[in-house]
Amino acid sequence: MPKVGLTMTEGVIVQWHKREGDFVRAGEPLFTFETEKSTLDYESPASGVLVKILVPEGGSAPCLAPVAFIGEQGEVPAPPPSRDIRQLRIEEPGVESEGASVEAGTSPRRPISPRARLRARELGVDPAQVVGSGPGGAIRERDILAAARPRQAIRATPVAQRIAAELGVDLAEVTGTGPDGRITREDVERAGRQLGIGREKEEAGGEEPKIAGEALAAPQPLSPARRVTAQRMAANAQAAPHVTLFAEADAAHLVAAREQIGAELKEKISYNVLFVAICARALKEHPYMNASWVSQLPDQPEQPGVLQHPFIHIGLAVDTPRGLFVPVVRDAGAKSLAQIHRECTDLVGRTLEGRIRPDELRGSTFTITNLGMFEVDAFTPIVNLPEAAILGVGRLAKKPVALEDGAIVARPMLTLSLSFDHRVVDGAPAARFLQRVKQLIERPFALLV
Repeated sequence: MPKVGLTMTEGVIVQWHKREGDFVRAGEPLFTFETEKSTLDYESPASGVLVKILVPEGGSAPCLAPVAFIGEQGEVPAPPPSRDIRQLRIEEPGVESEGASVEAGTSPRRPISPRARLRARELGVDPAQVVGSGPGGAIRERDILAAARPRQAIRATPVAQRIAAELGVDLAEVTGTGPDGRITREDVERAGRQLGIGREKEEAGGEEPKIAGEALAAPQPLSPARRVTAQRMAANAQAAPHVTLFAEADAAHLVAAREQIGAELKEKISYNVLFVAICARALKEHPYMNASWVSQLPDQPEQPGVLQHPFIHIGLAVDTPRGLFVPVVRDAGAKSLAQIHRECTDLVGRTLEGRIRPDELRGSTFTITNLGMFEVDAFTPIVNLPEAAILGVGRLAKKPVALEDGAIVARPMLTLSLSFDHRVVDGAPAARFLQRVKQLIERPFALLV
């Protein structure tokens, strides 16, 4: 089982592309595996016959554990070293202890992938009630999402959803008495008593104590992506002295440029593509912002300092159902708008689908985060260390603007929020960089010069 990324501990075999006895060539896709962040193909490391499959479709294995043997026709594979022989966890739907396991080669009973299990917890879906669409009835993330769609129209508190799943109560049949008709815990328990469900718990004195504020009774475990984000954000906020500068830009010409460029490309182009191109240009003109604080300089190991990067790799924050991910547009300063558009479309699309590769999430030297689609005007983004700065983009909103002749007109305005590491750059140089970004937004055709 490959190990992709420092946080990966196990993977799930989604599909075998070869069967036992098939000949496989080096470099051919051998199997598809799923991690908590993405779904990837694994290419065969050698040519030969697929002698034995140790982990079936839907089964999971620890990183670096053997999942198959490739050898000669008729060869009997020798058992791997004892330190590598491990039990392969096959999670049963609805078993929170996750202690069920089978030996290698045993067919799993309705396995569930890590991402599906994570989504089930987030959405309050009981996997035992879900029909899997994967190999052997394996439950995939799409199955959990499909099962959650009908209940998304039902307004219920997290506790009510959890208890309904435990008791087998259909929330669609429950009348909510909470604010705006929201279904509460009491509503679900009342419906359960009417159906004769849950009486054993009450008679045994096992009714759970009620806590003031229902949300407190439904703790949510951190997903791997959320855990990594939380750790990094806390460390970044504590390690670097953050300063945030704000500037308002007239985006009328940017709006027009987006429409004209989209017409030339015959495709709809996102504002983020323009922001990547604008920031790449500004970073080329102000290279001190394309830098990192390092504890040891390459030529002076005993001295901390600032390292300027010879390349411009821009990260673009993407919100996904699994958490925040930052795919990286590499060498953005050397690419045309059309190239940036194609690369952003590909990276963002695969990030949302969970198919982004770990190496495509690393190495950025500057980050852009856009919350304009959520009607946010301005915010204070946290620098993604070891980068020197991050640019926050707010919403486009029409505001009254006084022109030079005194006339007041409505113009599309947006607010920029530049957070930077004060160890790397001072306020005035950072302000000059932000001013240049503002100028390029107001005069986007300057990118052609």
